[in-house]
Amino acid sequence: MADFFNTYGPLIVSMVLGALLGLSLYLPLMTGQLSLASPGFYALGGYIAAILSTQVFPSSDSLFPIHLLLLEMLIAAFVSGLLGLLVGIPALRLRGIYLAIATIAFVEILRVISLNLEITGGAVGIFAIPQPFATPIEYLWVALPLLLITMVILYRLERIRVGRAFIAIREDELAAGAMGINPTYYKVLAFTLGAILAGIVGALSGHFLNTWNARQGTFDASIVYLTSVLIGGSRTFVGPVLGGMVFTALPEILRAIADTPNLPLWLAQFLRDGRLIFFGLLIILGTIFFPQGLVTPDLFKRRQHSLKHEIKPDP
Repeated sequence: MADFFNTYGPLIVSMVLGALLGLSLYLPLMTGQLSLASPGFYALGGYIAAILSTQVFPSSDSLFPIHLLLLEMLIAAFVSGLLGLLVGIPALRLRGIYLAIATIAFVEILRVISLNLEITGGAVGIFAIPQPFATPIEYLWVALPLLLITMVILYRLERIRVGRAFIAIREDELAAGAMGINPTYYKVLAFTLGAILAGIVGALSGHFLNTWNARQGTFDASIVYLTSVLIGGSRTFVGPVLGGMVFTALPEILRAIADTPNLPLWLAQFLRDGRLIFFGLLIILGTIFFPQGLVTPDLFKRRQHSLKHEIKPDP
């Protein structure tokens, strides 16, 4: 068991972080907004943690103090939420593909800024970010509770007034407005919550990866997270969790297949470098055959219905 965690520990932690990033993209989708800004807030959170831990909170200890890590996550949440609020108010007046283009532009603006600032290390980035844990698998002590807490919050959110307002706006914004729901307020709220979650995950990922640069928040990352949500399911929070874990592990699985002996060179090269093409094909096929994703609310309802009407054998 120890050998298993030593070998696959980093991948397991990455899968949990991928699930959290999927949920950060799912929150705006609850109001029907196709926002691809999560990688930008994710990169921002990572830069905040990297700068604070290397320049503001330098520690002489062998391990970075846990309380400072939690403080960095709170600061990243606040800054990401504030920026999400400032960006969301004007951007969320757009709809559909126009909003997606605007959020992609936002991600690119942050990437270009990070490439040209001295404090972010420019194109090289920030290295030697101090580690709060001795082994990668120990990051689960923070990442896994964060995922479970987020899932519980989203479970409750879908069943209270705010979550129902989100769903009403997603189904029909005009009808929701006619019922007294303020679409702009709830869309900005969902966008800001997603930004906060992405910033927190970025702060934790900065320490986990030990280095941070502009490649962490790119359009490529937006496609990966969008694939995880659309294929996993965009109608319930379980879908992004499942999709985020699967599509975080998928590149590693493809690389393992590419290393198979006697595999044609062109196929091995495609499996190593053509993952975005593969993800694009999955988006196309998934929207055709599974328009609501693999996991839908009806799936659980059908399961509960079948259990209630299960015929019990005679004693």
